[in-house]
Amino acid sequence: MSLYNRVSREELQLRIANEDFRRITLSFYRYVRIADPETMRNELFLRWDKLNCLGRIYLAAEGINAQMSVPVHHRDIFFTELNTLPEFKDMPVKLALEDDGRSFIKLTIKVKDKIVADGLKDGDFDVTNVGTHLSALEFHKLVDDPDTVVVDMRNHYESEIGHFTGAILPQSNTFREELELVKEELKPYSNKKLLLYCTGGIRCEKASAYLKHNGFKDVNQLHGGIIEYVRQVKSNGLQSKFIGKNFVFDNRLGERVSDRIISTCHQCGKPCDNHTNCANQTCHILFIQCDECREKFGGCCSDSCHEVINDDRKLKVFREKHPFTGKRWMKKPGMEDLKIIRSSF
Repeated sequence: MSLYNRVSREELQLRIANEDFRRITLSFYRYVRIADPETMRNELFLRWDKLNCLGRIYLAAEGINAQMSVPVHHRDIFFTELNTLPEFKDMPVKLALEDDGRSFIKLTIKVKDKIVADGLKDGDFDVTNVGTHLSALEFHKLVDDPDTVVVDMRNHYESEIGHFTGAILPQSNTFREELELVKEELKPYSNKKLLLYCTGGIRCEKASAYLKHNGFKDVNQLHGGIIEYVRQVKSNGLQSKFIGKNFVFDNRLGERVSDRIISTCHQCGKPCDNHTNCANQTCHILFIQCDECREKFGGCCSDSCHEVINDDRKLKVFREKHPFTGKRWMKKPGMEDLKIIRSSF
């Protein structure tokens, strides 16, 4: 049996479209010592592929970080099997806020140096000396306290479409970037109570330890992240202090939390909070695009990219000039960077 996906994207999408059963999207992480990540990676792939699970999972010697789509009829056996592994016993699992079962199209499990790329030398500080874990309700009560400082530990393209009211929103592209940026931005608040939050909590684990190492005394983090916060405030009949959408790293690209739209289309400026990747796969930049601009530009970020995908010659030249080497994100304030990137062919 193959330990990797060998099916084309088109066929995978067709399979998902033709499924006659429901799926649930879930996520979990744990910092735990894994002696042989490669062997565990292969074991998990065999187990989860057999259950028709999909998703993106990172394994490292320091633990696991997983976002997955699991068939509803295999949910119980999935949790049972997960619990049989000592490293993952009693794993806290978070279910998606919104779920149409189309969050992933294949199963990808990768062995990494770290489960979240942070650029830190963990040996330089105590990564277990993390901040105080606050429950969703504790965090909710403190958000508006004038003696607290709320800090979004996500990237700018995440906080752009949704965030806690009054939070500091670092304009970073990566978590690695953000750690240094936050350390500098928070210097005036070194004696304040810091409230960190992220999507599911994993980034705050490392960030809180890093900030404590750098002299911040009262560091706190939202346990379970935005996902657990929204679930708890809803179940308790409270009004969410998180506004907009919660960005997610799967095909959905966002979960609606409140009806308020706090961002705008990067092309026309109309209120919009729908992310998309440029249809020019060589570009593939992530940006916000309204329905009207999607139709006008064919799902592309610019006229140049729209022309490229309809002209084989221009596509060839574009690929030579702008080879795609990884994920790209739109930087604020808008399309200026793209105008430079998309120079004449």
